[in-house]
Amino acid sequence: MSDLFAYTDGACSGNPGPGGWGALLRAMDGETVVKERELKGGEKDTTNNRMELLAAIHALESLARPSKITVVTDSAYVKNGVTGWIFGWKKNGWKTAAKKPVKNVELWQRLDAAQARHDVIWKWVKGHAGHPENERADELARAGMAPFKKGG
Repeated sequence: MSDLFAYTDGACSGNPGPGGWGALLRAMDGETVVKERELKGGEKDTTNNRMELLAAIHALESLARPSKITVVTDSAYVKNGVTGWIFGWKKNGWKTAAKKPVKNVELWQRLDAAQARHDVIWKWVKGHAGHPENERADELARAGMAPFKKGG
C-alpha cells in the first residue's frame, strides 16, 4: 500500500499575465518514492489564482482511478476555497456571501468535480520556504509558463 501525494503550484509573470501551473505526483511507501510523475502547463493571459487552481485540477484529473490522495498547495486561496468557502458558494448558487458571482467559478466547479472522485486531504505549506516538493512544483509551474512569456 502506497501513499499518494500531489504537490501543486501556480506562477504568473504579472497578474494578469503569462502564467503556468505545475504538479508533482508521488506515490510513497513509507519514506521511499515508488513512482513519480510531473505535470505542467500554462496560458498566455491569466492570473496566479487560476494557475493555482489548474495545478490542483490537473493533479486530480490525471488519476486514472479513485484514489486516496493528499494535495499539498502553497495557495491559501485554493486550500480555503476547497475546504471551506465552496460549501457556501454551492448553497448560494455559486455566489459569494456578498451575493456577487464567484471569481473563477468554472475552475472551482471543475475542481469540485475532480475531487469528488477521490478521498482528498488538503494541506497548505508556506511557499518559497525551502519545502523541496513545493520548490519542484514551482519549477514545473515556471516551466509551464515559459512558452507564453515574451521570447519564450
